[in-house]
Amino acid sequence: MTFSELTVAMVFLIMLVLCSIRVLMELPQAKRHENKNGIDKFETGMAKTIGNREIQEDEYGIQNFGDGIMAVLADGHGKLHYGRVASLSCVKVFQDIFKRKEAFYNPQYYFRQAFRCANREVLRQLADSHGTASVGAVLIRNHKLYYAVVGNIRIAVYRNHELVPVSVGHTIDMLAQQRYYEGKITRQETIELLEQRRLYNFVGRDGFRDIEVFDTPISLREDDYVLLMSDGVYETIRWRDMEECLSQGGGCQLKAENIIKKIEQSGQKDKDNACVIVMQAH
Repeated sequence: MTFSELTVAMVFLIMLVLCSIRVLMELPQAKRHENKNGIDKFETGMAKTIGNREIQEDEYGIQNFGDGIMAVLADGHGKLHYGRVASLSCVKVFQDIFKRKEAFYNPQYYFRQAFRCANREVLRQLADSHGTASVGAVLIRNHKLYYAVVGNIRIAVYRNHELVPVSVGHTIDMLAQQRYYEGKITRQETIELLEQRRLYNFVGRDGFRDIEVFDTPISLREDDYVLLMSDGVYETIRWRDMEECLSQGGGCQLKAENIIKKIEQSGQKDKDNACVIVMQAH
């Protein structure tokens, strides 16, 4: 073999080695890129406090289907143990319905079905005992957030150090704002109604109204956190307090615990039950 032939062979061999190394280095990158098309890992954190109440009426549940996850938070209302029975019943219904694989592929339909079933179940169990619940649920799949709410559960997304509310809720003050923007009530009537935070729709009522449900799913980013919270959270501490807890290090569980700790350390005397779920999709 001549010197020139040997040189060509060596160059060819070096190019072959470099190409092989490049292919090996790009294999993990291709795999990560494929994972971006479907969420395959979820992190969740849940925490709650009874506050100054005698009974804990906030309840939550998580249903992980592998390529999708559903979280539900129920805040029961009622004397004695009726509120707790209502919240437990709602959570069980949602978990049962979202055990079905097809539920993750038609969120809006199954959200409506879950709320109707939960309403019937609460009425069946409690009859005239006046046990009701506010319920909020989210579903995350393929980096998309789907949600539905009845009552005063709040759903929010933490992004770029800012906690942004997603849901509105079914309280008199929020209804007043909507009616004012529609031109159906006067400014003075709106101001008077804004002082009322009573619920006008909830689970466990005869004549159950429609739910607040997403129009378009929200696209999630890698660093986003999704929060579900009962009114005992957002009516006790400020949103900036929650943002401070979320901005600190640690996973979802630590962030949820820090929010509840902030509530317990607040100076408010009459503390309600408070519950928060913090979720992140990778």
